[in-house]
Amino acid sequence: MSDTSVLTRAEAVERHRLLDVHTVHVDLDLTHGQELFGSTTVIRFGCAAPGAGTFLDVKPAALHWVVLNGRELDVAALRAGRFPLTGLAADNELTVEADMAYSHTGEGMHRFTDPADGEDYVYTQSFLDDGPRVFASFDQPDLKARYTVSVTAPQQWTVVGNSLGRQVSPGRWEFAPTPAISSYLVSVVAGPLHSVHAEHDGIPLGLHCRRSLAAHLDADVDELLEITRQGFDHYHRVFRHRYPFDSYDQCFVPEFNAGAMENPGCVTLRDEFVFRSAVPDTKREERAMVVIHEMAHMWFGDLVTMKWWDDLWLNESFAEYMAYSVTASSTRFTSAWTGFAADRKTWGYDADQRPSTHPVAPGTVDDTAQALQNFDGISYAKGAAALRQLVAWLGEEAFLAGVNDYFDEHAFGNATLDDLLRALAATSGRDVHGWADRWLRTTGVDTLRLTDGRIEQTSADGTLRPHRLTVAHYRRTAEGALEQAGRVPVDLAADATVTRPAGAELTLLNDTDLTFAKIRLDPGSWQAVRSSLGAVPEELARAVLWSAGRDQVRDGELAPGEYLRLVADHLPGETSVHLVDAVLAFAREFVVDCAVPPSGRPEALAGLAQVCRTLLRRTEGEPGRTGLRLVAVRGVIATADGEEQAAELRDWLAAGTVPGGPVLDPDLRWQLLLRLCVLGAAGEPEIAAELAADPSSTSQEGAARCRAALPAPAAKETAWQALFHGELSNYLAIATARGLWQPEQAELLEELTARYFKELGPAAGRRGPALARVLATAGFPAFAATEQTVRAAEACLADPDLTAATRRGLVDQLDTLRRAVRARALTER
Repeated sequence: MSDTSVLTRAEAVERHRLLDVHTVHVDLDLTHGQELFGSTTVIRFGCAAPGAGTFLDVKPAALHWVVLNGRELDVAALRAGRFPLTGLAADNELTVEADMAYSHTGEGMHRFTDPADGEDYVYTQSFLDDGPRVFASFDQPDLKARYTVSVTAPQQWTVVGNSLGRQVSPGRWEFAPTPAISSYLVSVVAGPLHSVHAEHDGIPLGLHCRRSLAAHLDADVDELLEITRQGFDHYHRVFRHRYPFDSYDQCFVPEFNAGAMENPGCVTLRDEFVFRSAVPDTKREERAMVVIHEMAHMWFGDLVTMKWWDDLWLNESFAEYMAYSVTASSTRFTSAWTGFAADRKTWGYDADQRPSTHPVAPGTVDDTAQALQNFDGISYAKGAAALRQLVAWLGEEAFLAGVNDYFDEHAFGNATLDDLLRALAATSGRDVHGWADRWLRTTGVDTLRLTDGRIEQTSADGTLRPHRLTVAHYRRTAEGALEQAGRVPVDLAADATVTRPAGAELTLLNDTDLTFAKIRLDPGSWQAVRSSLGAVPEELARAVLWSAGRDQVRDGELAPGEYLRLVADHLPGETSVHLVDAVLAFAREFVVDCAVPPSGRPEALAGLAQVCRTLLRRTEGEPGRTGLRLVAVRGVIATADGEEQAAELRDWLAAGTVPGGPVLDPDLRWQLLLRLCVLGAAGEPEIAAELAADPSSTSQEGAARCRAALPAPAAKETAWQALFHGELSNYLAIATARGLWQPEQAELLEELTARYFKELGPAAGRRGPALARVLATAGFPAFAATEQTVRAAEACLADPDLTAATRRGLVDQLDTLRRAVRARALTER
């Protein structure tokens, strides 16, 4: 199935040549009921070739009226989201009136009914090509305009937009005109919102969420405002352009597909960041980085916007790099780069080794369907890592000088990769274009290996990239611990020599994680890691070593059992929550659930459970270790197996607490109940009781997971029908999919695994790109790591009618599946 409404690059170039959009007025009426809302758009624009024609983007439920320069046009001309416009004048006024459909998949105007209190909330996600589901537009990044938005809403609602707004009469809201912005950045959030207002450095600030989360937002207001102020202060120190919009609202919205969206002046963030339950500091650090990331977009993406989607990296890679850099240097979360190394960066490594890899800055992106697939670990994590290399090479002063010149030249306009490279080359005097050719225009991960004192560099694509990194040596102390015996910087062009100091047992390349490369240790160093990984003193160096072990398992170089022994020997004494969380997640989700053969799974799961219990005992009665204890508790729950452990979990649930803490908050209660359902130790009565006790969206998702996880054919079929043939929202679909596939239930799920590959394409095509990604990723039977599953996935991929989103998700999951199959083969030899 193909989407004929995708915009091609060639079409965008021609429309930009022809049109100059001046102003757009959007008037929305949110009082039409639960299904539809009214949308009226007035666009004033110039045409460089009077008499020529083009097309308008609009995706309505019903198109009522199109008037061009006083001439009413036939609404029946609309085809696949495009309305033809002919006989344009030098100056034009276009009015479009339509009814639009609310979305429940986060595409366009999303509507959500809060199960906690029955209140309704709506918000726009106009990103990429979903804006025409809200209002008519010439929907491409380089046709910027000044937007004025008006909204009619129920009288008890608050409405938030891109600029300062006021309620001019009951239910009627008007917002100030914006500076020139792209159509995909127009944003409206509305409902009976709970709001907190503040001000910093002359900027009005707002935090907003649904009413049922009010107490939780209020509990974190000080932290959120502090992070926001710290972000603005940092950016105002390093950028010559002050924040370019009139206000800054952060809206925490339900069922949001992305982590957040950089709408200028009206950032939307998923409301899981309003924590209802206890979280380790690493989750608060993640939230801080998302706040800082979206703030960076006010400059990288909003002030200056990429001309076309092939320069997505100008938005996401820069915002990602700035998020980690600013969070580490200007907030209390000083170990942010450890989180990057332990978790976020692995997303980039995995993506860059798949068949779907692409350059950070592709030479071309043909259309919007292809562009959507590039919002991945390459555009974010690898791009950020490449920028970290660039800053190390240029120096931060030259880098920021070039960035500021780039902002000066292109403020409120559009730019390309070459525009930025020219600015950086001018301020640094370096061959930045040559650097970009090797880092941004290529694909694949380099591998750096120490052999006989020499760094050998190999490349997946044949291009040897320049690397700036550090190399550290470690030796044994008299007490048996490891200490650093020296660190040296290395500028690696093609190769380099490394001299190991006398007595050093371990030499670690890239020990400060400065570059983007896979690391392989010499045999002596690897032996030191096997015996003493936990004794390496620097947290970031340990992150690099755990990442190297992870790579080797995925690459079929290290048997799953060997990795689990590393976990058993060194994770129980680990102090970094970043590392414990990331290592446990990989050990459980890939190694135990996929890479270990079914016959060895009980033993592997028991070993992982013992690690978690050791961590739990270690943290008992230590208030400073609450984050580590939370991770340990979740690990104990997730690895529980057998009647004895199920009985223990039932006791915890009945008591409402883990012995020695923590109290079971909603997240922990649902996780615990899920594990009991998987083991057949709980069922519908317990699910219904939990849902009644906490009738929230969290509980709706928890109940969906638990019901899908029940080990009964009827429960599996009910979940299947809802997932593949129902109308679930994205979040309920994800919850159902995650509950459905349980490695403990492999025999029960065998028939559904075969059905998956037959029903995926039609179901994904019917529901659209957002649900297609859910079905092809969360819905994929990853635990079934067999050659039979590989063949079924390959046959599914041969279907020419798969949508772009379905195909991309399936390609990526198949790559991981093949790696799991190879890892199993290592164990079975």
